[in-house]
Amino acid sequence: MAVPGAAMNDRETRSRELAILNDVARALNASVDLPALLARALDKVAELLGLSTGWVLLFAESDGAPYLAAAQNLPPGLHERPELMAGSCYCLDSFCAGDFDGAENVGVVSCSRLRKLALAQGKTAGLRYHASVPLQVSTGGELKRLGMLNVAGPEWRELDEDALRLLHTLGDMLSVAIERARLHTRRLEAVQTEERNRLAREIHDTIAQDLAAIAFQLEAAEVLLARNAEPERVRRSVSAALGLTRKGLEEARRSVLDLRAAPLEGRTLAAALAALARDAAEPGTSPEVIFEGAEAVPSSSQLPPAIEAGLYRVAQEALQNALRHAATTRINIRLETDSKRARLTVQDDGRGFALGDATEGPATSHFGLIGMRERMRLLGGTFQVESSPGAGTRITAEAPLAAHSRHA
Repeated sequence: MAVPGAAMNDRETRSRELAILNDVARALNASVDLPALLARALDKVAELLGLSTGWVLLFAESDGAPYLAAAQNLPPGLHERPELMAGSCYCLDSFCAGDFDGAENVGVVSCSRLRKLALAQGKTAGLRYHASVPLQVSTGGELKRLGMLNVAGPEWRELDEDALRLLHTLGDMLSVAIERARLHTRRLEAVQTEERNRLAREIHDTIAQDLAAIAFQLEAAEVLLARNAEPERVRRSVSAALGLTRKGLEEARRSVLDLRAAPLEGRTLAAALAALARDAAEPGTSPEVIFEGAEAVPSSSQLPPAIEAGLYRVAQEALQNALRHAATTRINIRLETDSKRARLTVQDDGRGFALGDATEGPATSHFGLIGMRERMRLLGGTFQVESSPGAGTRITAEAPLAAHSRHA
């Protein structure tokens, strides 16, 4: 016969575990920045087990050498002598030798790094043992070793079965997050290399050739002037040089607009826009700046770099315009993506302005709108401004994904 109290306690335990795992999942999915997600993981482990100290050792992708990737509340001896955290240790050696392949995949070991310290209580902060959680993922049917998560506390206690199981599950989640962050970094590096190569080809094939042609036309004009040739012949050479200059300028602008915005390094466009909104909004002051959209939207993490850079710069310009000129109390930044297009909307409730009858007329040159329109034109997208006096302003920039799929 079941005991009601025991059943209730079991449900409460399971409910708490699920809440913790959901919290950890949200924390790990919030960023593709490796140091940030490792710091979040250590915070959650400390909260989960009530253990004050933790550190993550990872194997470098370049040469497989172990290195300290993150730490929380290291004892004074290890904090003062960071060289002790470098290189291999007992837990890593055991992991590499296959000694952590038990049912729980968690080992409680005496720390070889702590043994190198003086025996003084102050240097070790009372730490002697730690629980080690191997970090590994399955790729192509084989386990890929990533490193080790270690947690410790001054009053070591045996971790019960539930705590070990949760710690093992968290290690699995952290392993997936680490691999995802590294894949994102490799993808970004590959894209950046491709972009650099493409820019180099464009400079050689277009801009450099245009400059050579411009020089040729100007030299011809100089010779004609020296010979007192007919003004019309000189004018034709100068006119040709001007045409080539305009063409080269267009190519240079296109290349520059394709470059990735620095705030996008290491994070998705959605996360960068959320950070832009947070940085612009000062607590207790007006206006309020709100980003609408999940920072970890999967589709937004797969946008081509040229589109990410273009939309981020449009958002940046539109936000600054609203802050400086709109006398607004609220600014909303919204990002929507699907398989075909990415759409950015920046809307304020400020004073607005008259657009005029012509969409390309003088009114559209207000506050950098021409530059934003040009960015979207070069991306093959659209740019729309809706505004009227006293009714606020809404800016919508939309870019198609199909034309830029080769950069994904």
